[in-house]
Amino acid sequence: MEKVEIVNKPWGYEKILNKGEKVVVKEMKINAGKRMSLQYHIKKEEIIVVLAGCLVVWNSDNDKNVKMYYPGESIHIKPGCIHRFGSVDQMDTLLIEASTPELEDVVRLADDFGRAP
Repeated sequence: MEKVEIVNKPWGYEKILNKGEKVVVKEMKINAGKRMSLQYHIKKEEIIVVLAGCLVVWNSDNDKNVKMYYPGESIHIKPGCIHRFGSVDQMDTLLIEASTPELEDVVRLADDFGRAP
């Protein structure tokens, strides 16, 4: 059995539960009031399932283009889709991500933590 890898992020953490040749499964926690980079992927494809909290998803660089997802709901992110995930101010959000294995395929467009070009 593989060792679970935890990657701390400025917005929370990623816990890599399984890293296979065709699929990677991660548990992700977004701390209350935090959000990830505005980004897209060239090859990587993701399915996100909300386990707890409220996932806020921006589908462009327009802060008004937002959708909320709740426990049991899922979202499919295809290559080239601009997106950003975040959590509401009052609670942490817990997710499961199943994706293709291109973990380094992140093109950051904006970032609250200074990681974008």
